[in-house]
Amino acid sequence: MHFLDQAKIFIRSGAGGPGAVSFRREKFIEFGGPDGGDGGKGGDIVFEAVAGLNTLIDFRYTQHFRAPRGKGGAGSNRTGAGGDDLVVKVPVGTQVLADDEDRTLLADLTLEGQRITFLKGGLGGRGNASYKTSTNRAPRQHQTGEDGEEVWVWLRLKLLADVGLLGLPNAGKSTFLNSVTNASAKVGDYPFTTLRPQLGVVRHKGREFVLADIPGLIEGAAEGAGVGDRFLGHVERTRLLLHLVDGSAEDPVEDWRVVRGELEGYGAGLAGKPELIALTKADLLDDMQRAKVAKALEKQSGARVFPISAPIEEGLEPLLDAVIERLGAAAEEVDDERADERNWSPL
Repeated sequence: MHFLDQAKIFIRSGAGGPGAVSFRREKFIEFGGPDGGDGGKGGDIVFEAVAGLNTLIDFRYTQHFRAPRGKGGAGSNRTGAGGDDLVVKVPVGTQVLADDEDRTLLADLTLEGQRITFLKGGLGGRGNASYKTSTNRAPRQHQTGEDGEEVWVWLRLKLLADVGLLGLPNAGKSTFLNSVTNASAKVGDYPFTTLRPQLGVVRHKGREFVLADIPGLIEGAAEGAGVGDRFLGHVERTRLLLHLVDGSAEDPVEDWRVVRGELEGYGAGLAGKPELIALTKADLLDDMQRAKVAKALEKQSGARVFPISAPIEEGLEPLLDAVIERLGAAAEEVDDERADERNWSPL
């Protein structure tokens, strides 16, 4: 499935139906008076967050959404039927932004089933019956109905996950994701193997949490280099950051500093989130090198460093124990009988 986290769409609510001009005509009633009914209300534009969607790719091919207009009124004081609301279904975690320079946030759908009426349909027009007065016994006035509202908006998807994976390209994030979840992220011994965010569910010691892997960051990501600002947006909502540092790199401590600098530059509270550090590719280091690099990272970060090797599953258990401990109640307890049902990978 192709992942798309931004899309621009046009939405228009329905116009109100016109009021009717009608007069009562019955046998033996010569002057029955006006009986034109009002028009129906136009349909609203409603955004709804639904389960089972994890990309905005559908909005690449369907970009215009128009709710139906209300029906016109009729004689015998019959009001026209209202237009049906048009429900635009989006993934949980979708934001609706104004099409302006600042991309002003207009709505944020973070809960499954959440519905927001975004544009109201136009009111139906008045029929001539409503214009009858003691001095105007046969009015022919009526209203055509209010126009609907229309606007271009941006949709932006920010993944909802408990833990966000961070690191420079080729730090081993995809390998780690595949080792601890049932995801099938592409891996390779070269930078930028991951080109789109990935999600996976980790189940560990009767608890589970959602892990998000974003493409590797480069210096300047907070300013948009490599569209890193969009990638960082996917870990804004996470409760915990898991920072993977390549232990075989020339300067692991500097690599850690680069990513931390991007978190501070991006803002949105990312730099202040709780962080765990994993030293990846530890199997490529001897015991002395491993201890030296881990000690240098701990001194610089002030946090415990977990040496791991995901391909051979070395060091994963203590790291996952620490994640569960940090998440606390956020790591949901899982019934063993339902484990298979919940062992899914959204992307």
